[in-house]
Amino acid sequence: MSDLFSALATAGVEPVVDADVIAAHSVDQARLVEPGRAAALVRAADAATVSAVLGVASEYGTPVVTQGARTGLAGSATAVDGAILLDVSPMNQIVSIDPVNRIAVCEPGVLNADISRAAAEHGLRYSPDPGSWQISTIGGNIATAAGGMCCVKYGVTAEYVLGLEVVLASGEVMRCGRQTAKGVAGYDLTRLMCGSEGTLGVITEATLKLSPIPAERLTLAAVFDTTAAAGNAVTAIMAAGCQPSLLELIDNVHLRALEALRPQGLPTDAAALLLVCADSNPVAELTEIERLCTESGAAEVFRATDETEADALLESRRNAYHAMERLGTVLVDDVAVPRSRLAEALDGVAAAAERHGVVIGVIAHAGDGNLHPNIVVHPEDESSVAAGRAAFDEILEMALAMGGTITGEHGVGMLKRDWLAREMDPVNLAVQRRIKHAFDPLGILNPGKVLAV
Repeated sequence: MSDLFSALATAGVEPVVDADVIAAHSVDQARLVEPGRAAALVRAADAATVSAVLGVASEYGTPVVTQGARTGLAGSATAVDGAILLDVSPMNQIVSIDPVNRIAVCEPGVLNADISRAAAEHGLRYSPDPGSWQISTIGGNIATAAGGMCCVKYGVTAEYVLGLEVVLASGEVMRCGRQTAKGVAGYDLTRLMCGSEGTLGVITEATLKLSPIPAERLTLAAVFDTTAAAGNAVTAIMAAGCQPSLLELIDNVHLRALEALRPQGLPTDAAALLLVCADSNPVAELTEIERLCTESGAAEVFRATDETEADALLESRRNAYHAMERLGTVLVDDVAVPRSRLAEALDGVAAAAERHGVVIGVIAHAGDGNLHPNIVVHPEDESSVAAGRAAFDEILEMALAMGGTITGEHGVGMLKRDWLAREMDPVNLAVQRRIKHAFDPLGILNPGKVLAV
């Protein structure tokens, strides 16, 4: 190990070797994923440092786990034994905002929300908005192909990444993609990097597409006595051709947890709340959505009276995970099913909770069919953890049986690595392994994540 540290020093890199500091950086938000014992931490301030680290790591066959804000929920940024933890969060500069071409060029450590703040003076924004947008970095968002609450209308991260600078396992620097609105030259390596979770390269710069800020946004909340009725309302809204900019479901477990966290008069006796925003002809759009919710059995529908009230409702949705943390350790699931089977999936989650005797709350990007069943466990009680994991697995089985996926936006990481083979066919997996080998022949980039060996 001393040879490794000497080589890093020769390359101009000063590693952190303090055990307590390394331990603090060894986990992300996947609380039940056990971290390995990393060898060192490097805080990279520029692409040259990243290149130097990977060059040394390749020479010594040392694993490298790239990290940003460590807000991930699948264990993608969790340490592995003997690894260099490569923290790119110090690379936090917005290089440029181009309002004519509607692009932003950013380093990977820039916080998602800061991009929109910088673009706002030009009437633009960066549309993908994961629940962690105030604290998660754009590099991590790209690496996990993050989603968000506005994806139902505006799409996911990969659709907004035009180009990347990536340092490969060898230390070589590659640019891929473009800065133009169109471009189809060669294989789309930019899209390939989105969702690769640090297993193919380290992102050191991103060129992102910006969009105009909508002129007006209106919000409503619909209260339902059953989750099935709420799911049927989502189906009706999408089938009618409505185009909400946000369509979220909050179940009773979360409503009660949110109200306990910060009282604001949420309907804690409701089975589910649908939160809906519209920003294109919003008055007519919400009038139609209100009608569809009522016809689907909504007990009550009310509109936010002003922007402050609307923002408070949206902030409640963003706080759902933190509210659940007050009940215990949260094992976060992330599945997506066809929209037409949303109501059935909600019933399936409830059945799993009852069968295994665990508390499960569901929040959902309902318009995408993307559910987040949040399973509460108590790590000091082995039976509680076992029951939670059994419910977690049952929900994944259910999603696959419905023609869905094991992860809609959080990624595979370590948490769901063994499930990938159940979703992908053998030929698909073989091709993915060959791609991994082409980019990382020594297997040093985030080993043990995404693909099982």
